[in-house]
Amino acid sequence: MDLNFWKKDYRLDKMTLGELWIAYFMYLAIQVYIVLGLCFGFLAGKAVYEGETSWWQVALSVVVVIMLYPLIWYLLHRFVLHGSYLYKSPLTARIWKRIHFDHHRDPHDLKVLFGALYTTLPTILFLISPIGYLIGGLPCAFAALSTGLFVTCFYEFCHCIQHLKYTPKSNFLKKMKKLHLQHHFHDENHNYGITNFVPDKLLGTFNHDPRAVKKSPTVFNLGYTGKIVKLFPWVARHTKDISEEDAIEKGIGQRQYWKKDAD
Repeated sequence: MDLNFWKKDYRLDKMTLGELWIAYFMYLAIQVYIVLGLCFGFLAGKAVYEGETSWWQVALSVVVVIMLYPLIWYLLHRFVLHGSYLYKSPLTARIWKRIHFDHHRDPHDLKVLFGALYTTLPTILFLISPIGYLIGGLPCAFAALSTGLFVTCFYEFCHCIQHLKYTPKSNFLKKMKKLHLQHHFHDENHNYGITNFVPDKLLGTFNHDPRAVKKSPTVFNLGYTGKIVKLFPWVARHTKDISEEDAIEKGIGQRQYWKKDAD
């Protein structure tokens, strides 16, 4: 294994599908999700085998988590990742920059597409484990956690495909990719889903046609620009390619990675 693997730049707009598969399984967060998912799954299975819980309670925990995951992701994406309160505090500004601001400024950078373990693991623990616990105690909490971790792996891979310079053969993935790219390159206030857009449809943020709304001027900066930077400068100060003064005067646009390539 190349110990410098993640010190290199990985651009989804320049990678093949085969290269993505390698990068995906080389990424530490994915490895952690898989290992923990297997461990929690083993504990849930062991509990069933030893009669501590029933198989149907474990199965129900798995089904409920799978069904609720799109709504949980939608709420987190819309109200936390696209919310404003994280960048308003110097204590959380750097977190927001890492988990979403950087991704919107440079949607093809694989390093900031994946979630950060220090945010994803606590989120899965505190939001997903209670679902299983309410169904069947600790064994079902283990089953819920295992399911949540593996669903996260699935979401992360689909998310990669949506930004990869690759046309999926699956009609399902083609549709998901089209809708998600609208969120990144046309209007960040619609299509918050990754693999499921039912919550968008139910809560009024679904848009299948980019021509139906004007292109958002904040699609690449999520509203963190101009006077907002002046009031809450910490994200800009943590971002190397941003001049705080220029961000206040001229705003912030998409990260021009291609200029670095040309130099």
